[in-house]
Amino acid sequence: MKLHSLLSIILFHGLCIWVANAAVLVDFQVAQPPPVPKNAKQCTVQVLQRDFAFSFGDAEVVTLEPPTDCGPVGSWAAITLNFTVTSNGTQFDRLGIFTFQNVEIWRTSTPEPTLNGIIWTYVKDVTRYTPLFAKPGTFILQLDNLIETGLNGVYSTVLHATYYASSPAHPPAEKADLLVPISSLLNNTGNDVSVPPTFSLNVTLPRNSVKVFAEVYASGNGDEEFWYFNTANQFLPELPGFIGQGPFREVRLLVDGQVAGTAYPYATIFTGGIAPTAWRPITSYGALDLPTYFLDITPFVPILADGHPHNISLDVTSAETDHTINQNWFLSAVLQVFVDKSSRPTTGKINKYTAQPFSVTSTSGSVGSNGDVNITVTATRSILIDSMIISGSGQVNHVVWSQQLQYKNVQNILNKTQIQNVLQTSTGTVISTHNGAPVVVDDFSYPLGINITAFDPSGDFFEAKFDHSYNRDLLPLPIVPRSQIAERQTADAFFLISPNGNSGNGTNSNAFSYVDQAGNTFFRTVDAVLNNITLDKQSGTLSPASSPHQFPLPPFSGFAGAARLPNNRRAPTP
Repeated sequence: MKLHSLLSIILFHGLCIWVANAAVLVDFQVAQPPPVPKNAKQCTVQVLQRDFAFSFGDAEVVTLEPPTDCGPVGSWAAITLNFTVTSNGTQFDRLGIFTFQNVEIWRTSTPEPTLNGIIWTYVKDVTRYTPLFAKPGTFILQLDNLIETGLNGVYSTVLHATYYASSPAHPPAEKADLLVPISSLLNNTGNDVSVPPTFSLNVTLPRNSVKVFAEVYASGNGDEEFWYFNTANQFLPELPGFIGQGPFREVRLLVDGQVAGTAYPYATIFTGGIAPTAWRPITSYGALDLPTYFLDITPFVPILADGHPHNISLDVTSAETDHTINQNWFLSAVLQVFVDKSSRPTTGKINKYTAQPFSVTSTSGSVGSNGDVNITVTATRSILIDSMIISGSGQVNHVVWSQQLQYKNVQNILNKTQIQNVLQTSTGTVISTHNGAPVVVDDFSYPLGINITAFDPSGDFFEAKFDHSYNRDLLPLPIVPRSQIAERQTADAFFLISPNGNSGNGTNSNAFSYVDQAGNTFFRTVDAVLNNITLDKQSGTLSPASSPHQFPLPPFSGFAGAARLPNNRRAPTP
């Protein structure tokens, strides 16, 4: 029976409201609702509807046109995407790439289904991409799914776009003059690129460009999915079968071969990662909406605005001697470009450039007489670029771009690899000022602690404990309000891998807060035990009138699903 037969669908103001029976699990990621205008006129259109079955290499490609009944095209106060998905059966989680006009605008992943079925809805704020939505273009969802023996879960999806009309009370959203994709530029699939090798693209910007900001999408996959568990190469002889190239990763953006900005990425754990029972019904933070990274490359405008093509490169590096990584990281970027009111060329110069090609790293550790391995990898990054930008209309902009990043990863592989611990911290202070005023700020802290303890020599019966936080004070662009997010998620799961069917149980606790410069707030404390929500408290200006209803579930009866573990271990599917 397809899950559609278990559900009734009501379209209300463009949102799909699903009325489910008691057997359907409602999955969600803890996050703030988009701060959209209240009481504004809304225009909702269905972008796509697709059942993703055997869909490798078969993306959904549609044409999206702007509505004309919500005020002048491009004058909207906000735009959101509403993605609702159902599935039942057995399936791995799958990565989803949303691309519009060759620009990646959202990276997501799928929760793993249950035999009785799951449903989730996520609403994504895409207002910062308004210039794309103001004209017809190709919209693509790449969701590579696989149907084969043991994997029969189909992801049935529907996506709506909602446009909020502007008014005197809700003025049009600020927007860039031009968005330039740094992507594969393909029109039949998601536009992310796989590195290594380094991806490069030549771009030519308008000669009157005065400000340029980059947003970077990045996630590790394949042998890089658990990059924070990867082993420093010098210790691989002691740990046969483990994945090398170490646990440190730096995402870099280069302009004509010079480092312009970097990111120490957040460790997103997908719902099939390590212990899938930890992520039901609450996904790991970021699994439905992966974080992105914002860089101010305005200091390079004196070069970029000379009317000639310039090379923009994306890559990911490690702390190993050769700085290389395994396959593969999926990357893309978009440049938000602002031009001067005058058509005369922008001039200026870079006064100071201080940025080494790679982070400063160190690796140390020990191997005990009992075979225990302890490894510590550290990294620091410092960037300072000072430029003077002179627009064609004569405005002078003194731009200072600074990044100070720190990283530490401690691994303990104990008791003949029966115990694996990771304690990782990534922190940073990032600020860009234009004539002394901050225009990009990113103060972040991503502490991560994972303990995996096996109870049998095979490692097929184990407990995994997670302590995962996302703390970020972010001013991403001058057109987006500054916000502060503090999220701590702790989870604990037992998992048994068996060719006769995997099983286990789990708990998940979240404490989340969101505050932004526009006065919006959202606070949520939510816990889950054995697939059931046991506590859910919400407050703040963005909180719903009533808490999302978690349908009562039948008694917990184990787990049917697939798992992936660090160091290239794969759990069999039922």
